[in-house]
Amino acid sequence: MSFASKDARVEKDIFTKRAYLAGLFVFILLCVLAGRMVFLQVTQYELYASKSENNRVQLKTVEPIRGLIFDRNGVLLAENLPSHSLTIVPERVKDMQKTLGLIQALIGITDDERARFEKRVKSYRRPYEAIPLKFQLEEDEIAKIMVNDFFLPGVQVEAELVRHYPMGKDFAHVLGYVGQMNEAEKKRLDPIQYKITRRIGKIGIERYYEKELHGQVGYQKVETNAQGRILKVLEKQSSIPGKNLILNLDARLQRTAMEAFDGRRGSLVAMDPKTGGVLAMVSSPSFDPNLFVNGISYKDYNALRDSLDVPLFDRATRGQYPPGSTMKPFIGLGFLESGVTNWEEEIKDPGWYMLESDERVYRDWKRTGHGEHIHLRDAIIQSCDTYFYEMSFRTGIDNLHPFLAQFGFGQNTGLDIGNALPALLPDREWKKAYRGRSWYAGDTLNLALGQGFMLATPLQLATATSVYAARGEWHRAKLVQFIDGVAVQEENKPDNIVLKNPANWDEMDRAMEGVITHYQGTARSLKRNLNYRMAAKTGTAQVVGIKQNEEYDSEALLERQRDHALFVSFAPIKDPKIAVAAVVENGESAGKTAGPIAKKVTDRFLNDDRPKGIAYDF
Repeated sequence: MSFASKDARVEKDIFTKRAYLAGLFVFILLCVLAGRMVFLQVTQYELYASKSENNRVQLKTVEPIRGLIFDRNGVLLAENLPSHSLTIVPERVKDMQKTLGLIQALIGITDDERARFEKRVKSYRRPYEAIPLKFQLEEDEIAKIMVNDFFLPGVQVEAELVRHYPMGKDFAHVLGYVGQMNEAEKKRLDPIQYKITRRIGKIGIERYYEKELHGQVGYQKVETNAQGRILKVLEKQSSIPGKNLILNLDARLQRTAMEAFDGRRGSLVAMDPKTGGVLAMVSSPSFDPNLFVNGISYKDYNALRDSLDVPLFDRATRGQYPPGSTMKPFIGLGFLESGVTNWEEEIKDPGWYMLESDERVYRDWKRTGHGEHIHLRDAIIQSCDTYFYEMSFRTGIDNLHPFLAQFGFGQNTGLDIGNALPALLPDREWKKAYRGRSWYAGDTLNLALGQGFMLATPLQLATATSVYAARGEWHRAKLVQFIDGVAVQEENKPDNIVLKNPANWDEMDRAMEGVITHYQGTARSLKRNLNYRMAAKTGTAQVVGIKQNEEYDSEALLERQRDHALFVSFAPIKDPKIAVAAVVENGESAGKTAGPIAKKVTDRFLNDDRPKGIAYDF
């Protein structure tokens, strides 16, 4: 019994000690907890109060509304339409594949949409940013996502304004389009102004005037819940919308030109000689720029990329063609300026020309020749090659090159056309540098016909024709007329062209008018129903070479190997209002292909109500 009592006392003592120790331990823990609470609630109050406030109140960037684009008559060419997109914030998603699978089951996503999203996830370096998955959600799709919001953390439906081009293909190349911004573009652009911007201008006017069209970002201080959903807006600084652009382009002319090409490959550029304003700039065939706004599908892009007609290629500014006989009015003026001939001198054209020290025969397009008495006016009207062979040999490249350069050949003649190519106006230095050979007299003969090494874009031909129509007064090609009502100023304007004998302008006008009105004119078919005076010049450019003793046989050539057709014109001759350059690839006869297209555009612009038929003196 005593042994049992002793054990009970020992156990009680042990329990009491343990209880004291446990109580002491609990007390120490409570003191530590109380001390920590005092530290957090008193000493660190301001810090954690600020952090708590930041969890509840956030500063969000407000994207500005992109500026609108109008034609010269107020026709809307680029607008912003409301749309809803489905986005995902990777940082808030635990299992991305599971989330994508659930979205697939709810609203369906295509393989292209999923592939583009996964590509964006890899390229985006900020996991807290919302990455778009699907654009232009339907109402029922929005409802399904909202109902299942609890099961889709990090998934949100965002309302936004999306770019839309009402006239589609008609303005695709010149307007360009906006597209999804990539990581390289984010590094290049202002990180503050473009913090939440997803789309920027990729080509054309949209790219060149990106800064003006984008606008200035705004800010909102918003209260959110634990899930990050906005409960209310506390403060707001409105964004500044992008500036609106009014173009020199005329939607009527653009549509007329596109319809006139009827799917044929080629380009047309029309300009106002008084201002340099581009009235129309068409590249055919074209594409729908709306396909690119939200990301074009692989199928659609491959179809455009692989097309033999190359619809993505901007022929107006980057298409380089031998200008052919459209160069003859400019070169003819060069002959007169150099003093090697005059309007009265005549030569004999047997249908060929030879240099004294050269066995090569330079043939005229008309194998039988143009007759015994050919002067400059005849050479323009009938496009006599032999006359230009003779006079170019007399003049030489050292006189012709600087004179032609005054009209903008070999240069980018655009004021706000960033992607235009300078093409090529060759001379001795160029050939030595790039071909490693000396310049020969035969090279000059080829240049006189707009062949050989020389290349020009439709934009350059239109600019040169516009400068000619303005009697040498220079205006660079300009797409935009006003930015938010402020006129775009012309910069770096080349020197005006001053002829030694200004009367040569009028004489060349008469010759170019004869191209249409003379019974031997190369574009005489355009005279029908012409109710204004037009000056013009046709041209053809070889696509494949033919042997000296062979004749050009259209039937024997594949369609894409046939000559290109070129045409330049301006009207009315007195007080010109429009200058046009048109190219139809493999169109052969300019009087039948490129000429009628240019005439339709000119007719539409002048809208002349005068009686049909004009009395001419030849």
